[in-house]
Amino acid sequence: MSPVIEEHARARLITDGPLTRPVPVDLRYDPADERRTVHIGLPDGTDWAFGRDLLERGLRTPIERGAVRVWPCGRTQLIVELHSTDGVEVFQFEIRTLIRFLARTRTQTPAAPPDGSREPQPPSRTTRPDQGVTQERGASPEKGTHPEKGARPERGAQPARG
Repeated sequence: MSPVIEEHARARLITDGPLTRPVPVDLRYDPADERRTVHIGLPDGTDWAFGRDLLERGLRTPIERGAVRVWPCGRTQLIVELHSTDGVEVFQFEIRTLIRFLARTRTQTPAAPPDGSREPQPPSRTTRPDQGVTQERGASPEKGTHPEKGARPERGAQPARG
């Protein structure tokens, strides 16, 4: 069994305001996963999963699949736009970071079946188990339950001081 490839990276969170801010993200790829899925773990515990091919194609040309849009921004940046019921998050990555990560994933990937029958998987959004509630993108919580309200402050909200 091949080892899981993990890389800690920095992205810039693009906001409505004039400033962007750097955020740590975790890039992960498990070569044993038949769907060839890349995971982007965000600091708030959210994990976005989508086909590696979406990220690879986005390095060259704009592409969209479900709730994820990816496009190159100049020669050195890549934009990843993630849509959810909570809103839209836009991240800017250094292309060289993603190229290095994707190159590592290709060295660990078993050969594709000759019939090429693999369908691209739709993107999914989950909350990592160590962060509490786990919920697939598009699934609604059970009636009467709320996924950890207040776990992530509204954009522009100031922390309480007292």
